[in-house]
Amino acid sequence: MQIVLIQVLLIAVVVAVAARLFRSGGARSQAVRRIGLLLFAAFAVFSILVPGVWNRIAHFVGVGRGTDMVLYALVVAFLSYVVTTYLRFRDFEVRYTRLARRLALDEAARDYPYGSRSRAKGAPAPDDDAPAGGLEGGDVLDEPGGLS
Repeated sequence: MQIVLIQVLLIAVVVAVAARLFRSGGARSQAVRRIGLLLFAAFAVFSILVPGVWNRIAHFVGVGRGTDMVLYALVVAFLSYVVTTYLRFRDFEVRYTRLARRLALDEAARDYPYGSRSRAKGAPAPDDDAPAGGLEGGDVLDEPGGLS
C-alpha cells in the first residue's frame, strides 16, 4: 500500500481538527480563525482568477483532478466548521446551565428566605389536619381549577 502526499495531509488535518476539539478557545483561537478566513478568501479569489491552480495543486499532492482536490478541501473545511460550532454550542450550554442554576438559587433565596423547613416569625404553625404538601382540599396544580 503506497501512501501519497494527499493522504498524509488529509490525515494530519483531521488529527489537527480532532485535537482542536479538546482545546479550549479564546481570543487567540478566534484570531487564528480570522486569519485563516482571510487566507481562504484570498486563495479563493486567486483560484477564480487562475482556475488551473487547483489542477497543479492536485497533481503536486498526488490527486488526479483539481475538482477532487476541491472536494477534499471542502470536506476538511466542513469538518473544521462542525468542530468549531460544536465547541461554541457546548460553551453556550455550560454558560446557560450556570446562569439557570444561579437564577434558581437567587429566586429560591428570595421566595423562601427562611428555608423550606423553618417558618417566619409570626407565621401560623402548620395545621396538622392539612394534607401533605401544604395544599388544601386535594387541589392539584396541573388540573383545571387547581392552584395557579
